[in-house]
Amino acid sequence: MPGRRLAFVEPYVSPAHVLRSLAATACAGPLMFANEALDAWRQGRISAPALISCGCTATVWALALGVVLIDIASVAGMLLGSADFSV
Repeated sequence: MPGRRLAFVEPYVSPAHVLRSLAATACAGPLMFANEALDAWRQGRISAPALISCGCTATVWALALGVVLIDIASVAGMLLGSADFSV
């Protein structure tokens, strides 16, 4: 959806599409979280230290997601590499 801000709202997160919402939140969650924190800071709903805390949380989340994705790719590579495709 061009022009729409990535956030924890429709169409990205929806109770009607739980699995899609979980996947979107897991993968794009750090960016969604950072967007929401910046929006709240601009509106004066959170302080600068809270914004910094949100930024640190989003960074740790993104790093953890990267570790998980690398592990999944490694396991998939081992499973595909061990397959015997000879006829």
